[in-house]
Amino acid sequence: MMLDALLTPYTAVALVLLYYLVPYLSRWHYRDIPSPFPAAFTNFWLLYQCRRGRRYQAVHEAHEKYGTLVRIQPNHISVADDSAIQAIYGHGNGFLKSDYYDAFVSIRRGLFNTRDRAEHTRKRKTVAHTFSAKSIGQFEQYIHANLELFMSQWNRIADTQRNPRTGYASIDALNWFNYLAFDIIGDLAFGAPFGMLAKGKDIAEVRKSPDAPPMYAPAVEVLNRRGEVSGTLGCYPALIPFAKYLPDRFFRDGLEAVENLAGIAVARVAERLRPEVMANNTRVDLLARLMEGRDETGAKLGREELTAEALTQLIAGSDTTSNTSCAILYWVLRTPGVLEKLQKVLDEALPADVGVPTFAMVKEIPYLQWVIWETMRIHSTSALGLPRQIPPGSKPVVIAGHTFYAGDILSVPTYTIHRSKAIWGPDAEAFDPERWNPARLTDRQKAAFIPFSTGPRACVGRNVAEMELLCIVGTVFKNFEFRMEQDGPMETREGFLRKPLGLQVGLKRRVLA
Repeated sequence: MMLDALLTPYTAVALVLLYYLVPYLSRWHYRDIPSPFPAAFTNFWLLYQCRRGRRYQAVHEAHEKYGTLVRIQPNHISVADDSAIQAIYGHGNGFLKSDYYDAFVSIRRGLFNTRDRAEHTRKRKTVAHTFSAKSIGQFEQYIHANLELFMSQWNRIADTQRNPRTGYASIDALNWFNYLAFDIIGDLAFGAPFGMLAKGKDIAEVRKSPDAPPMYAPAVEVLNRRGEVSGTLGCYPALIPFAKYLPDRFFRDGLEAVENLAGIAVARVAERLRPEVMANNTRVDLLARLMEGRDETGAKLGREELTAEALTQLIAGSDTTSNTSCAILYWVLRTPGVLEKLQKVLDEALPADVGVPTFAMVKEIPYLQWVIWETMRIHSTSALGLPRQIPPGSKPVVIAGHTFYAGDILSVPTYTIHRSKAIWGPDAEAFDPERWNPARLTDRQKAAFIPFSTGPRACVGRNVAEMELLCIVGTVFKNFEFRMEQDGPMETREGFLRKPLGLQVGLKRRVLA
C-alpha cells in the first residue's frame, strides 16, 4: 500500500521535474547566461538541432538574439568571443575533449576522439611524424596522379556531353569533388585509390573483419550518415547504447553507416597488409608512415590501432576537402570579378602546357591562397563549436567576463566567429578574397580564423589539406570554364561537418589564347 501511495501520477511528474531541474540548479553560476528554451534543462534541444542538420545555424541565431554567452545544454556554454579561442583551445590550459566525442568511437579510440590527455600525447607523438614536411612532400605524387585522372574525366565529359545550344556539359560538381577527395585519401591512407574517379561512381569495399567476405557500400553516403548520427548522439551520449532501438530510422541507419565506415578501413588495411603486397611495397604514404611510427616506449601501433588511425585519416581527409572544393567553386562563380581575376593570376604564374600544376607552382600565388582562405571563412566546413571540458580539480577560470568551474563545457562557434562583423567588418557576409591581403588583414582577424581549430588538438593534417586545395583549385580554374546552372544559394546540411548537398554547373574546356 505504501508503494502504491508513492507511485502516484504526481510523484511521477515530480521525478521528471527533478530529473531536469537538478542539472539546471547544479550550475547555479549559469543563472545569468541566457538560453533558448529548453536548452538549459535538457540536451534534447541541441540534439534536435543536430537531427535537423542545422546546429551551427541554431547556435548562431541564439547568439544573435542573446549575445556573447549562450547556454546550449545544461552544462555547456557557447562563447561567441574570439578572445576565448586561446583560453578554451590553446596550449597549456589543460581543457579536455568532452563526452561528445564518445559518439565518434567505432573500432577504438583514435587521435581525433581520444579524450585522455596522456593517451592523446602518446598518439600524437606516434602520428605527428606522418605529417612532417618531408612526408608531405612525398605525398604530392599521389595527389597529382589523381588530379590527372580527374582532369581527364572532366575533359571527357566536356567533349562528349556538351549541350550544342549552350556549349557546356551539365554536371553535379559535388559528386566529382567527392570522387577526387576519396581517391586521393584512399591513395594516401590505404595504398591505392578507391577507383571512384575511374568508375565515376561512389563505391567502396567493406569487410566486418580482415578475413570476412567483402561487401560494397557507397562510401560518401556512409561517411555523411556517420557524421550526422555521431554528431547528433554526441549531444546526448547517454542515448548511444539505446540508439538502435529508437523509432527514428535515422539512428539505425546511422549506426549501420558507422559500422560500414569502419569496415571500409578494415578492408583497405587488410589489403595493404597482405604479405605479397608488403613484400613489394615501396610506397611512402600515410599508412607506411603510420606503420613506422613509435611512441615514447618505442612501441609501434597494433593492427587495430593502426586501422583506427587510418580510419581517422579517411574521415578527416575526404569530405573536408570535397566540401571545401565545392564551396570554392560556388563562391567564385557567384561573386562578380573573382573568376576572371583568379584565372588571370593562374595564367600569369603557370606554364601554358601544364594541366595539373605542382605544389611548388601554386603555393606562392597569393590570390589563389586568398580565395581558399576566404571560402574557409565564409563557408566554414567545420562550423560548430568544438566542446571542451574544464578538468576535475581545476581552478575557476574567467572567460568572456564570466567565471567557470571544473566540469563546465565550453565551445567557440566557428561559423559565428567567422561571420562576426566586429571581427571582419560590416561586409562580413560578403565573399571578398582581397580581405586576406596583408595590407588589410588585422592581427585579430588572423587569430580568429580557425578552420582547422587551434592548440594541441588542432588538425594534424592541415598542411596536407592546404597542399591538396591549392593543387585542386589551380587545376580546376586553369583548365575549365563554368556557368552556374542552379538558382538560389548552395544548400548545405550539417553532420559533424557542414556539407553542400550538390552544385549544378555547366562545364567546358578552357581555351587559352
